[in-house]
Amino acid sequence: MEGDRRIGVAVDFSLCSREALKWAVDNVIRNGDHLILVTIRPEGYYEEGEMQLWETTGSPLIPLSDFSDPILMKKYGVKPDPETLDIVNTAARQKEIVVLLKIYWGDPRETICEAIDNIPLSCLVIGNRGLGKLKRVVMGSVSNYVVNHATCPVTVVKHS
Repeated sequence: MEGDRRIGVAVDFSLCSREALKWAVDNVIRNGDHLILVTIRPEGYYEEGEMQLWETTGSPLIPLSDFSDPILMKKYGVKPDPETLDIVNTAARQKEIVVLLKIYWGDPRETICEAIDNIPLSCLVIGNRGLGKLKRVVMGSVSNYVVNHATCPVTVVKHS
């Protein structure tokens, strides 16, 4: 089934999501795979009409060339950091993979689980900020929720 895998990585452009992305590129991604970065924006008021169309289904799949363009990404309210872009551009070149970005709006826990089915993903890699048990209970751990509710294998990469 070479080239038919859709590997998802949940990214919020933080240090721990970059670590998860790097781990996925080093340990999971093979030539011909589709690497799909899933990012969740908070719900809110959007001036652009397009945003309202995508609020329930997420954005269209955005190719790497487009999400490397800061002007284009501004309309989505997303700012990919240079390190994340470097990781995916290098992976795209070295491993001959297709890199896509999909943006959703809403609660990260439920929305990531919905994204797994909507895209659909073969597996998901997600970062973990390494919060203590009490903070995870109070704040609600996204990775814990996704591990317990996802319909595909999930790998949690702990922040070192």
